[in-house]
Amino acid sequence: MTPFFPSVFSVTIDFTTQQDTAVIHLPMKNGKITYEQVYPTNKSGDEVFALAEKWFAQTFPDEPQQLYTADKKSGQIKGVGMFKVITSSTGNYYWLKFDVNISVDDGSCTITTGNYFEKPIEKGISNEYSKISYRWWDYRRGHPWSVEDKALFAGLNQNTLQIIASLKQSINP
Repeated sequence: MTPFFPSVFSVTIDFTTQQDTAVIHLPMKNGKITYEQVYPTNKSGDEVFALAEKWFAQTFPDEPQQLYTADKKSGQIKGVGMFKVITSSTGNYYWLKFDVNISVDDGSCTITTGNYFEKPIEKGISNEYSKISYRWWDYRRGHPWSVEDKALFAGLNQNTLQIIASLKQSINP
């Protein structure tokens, strides 16, 4: 049975009912939000590569094949992922766009996501993509840009972790 992967992951987080002071931790590498996970497998590199390429196409179906690369010889799949994070009950949300790099060899598969950009969909806000690192820098120092920042970063974390876990499920069902 072929697993189903929705093309857009979406999380709604409501922080309006009580003051939530929990700290959000996002993994950082060289000062940028970066997720990396290595999954061991007993499958051949060719088999894992085919599964990872299928996973990418199913998980990010709006990514035209000409905009991502899949080099079987080097075991590299590189492209762009995207998901939506709903940040308020009034309908505000953000599109988050990020790089996805998958490296495959015999016995393992590594996925790395990073270079996140955010695009707010909200009245009175520019609807252009911008690097989320600047916003995250200010948020961590106690200077959020918006009351929706905590929901934005929690959604970024939760969606990314779901995407990464879905790759593991695809290569090691």
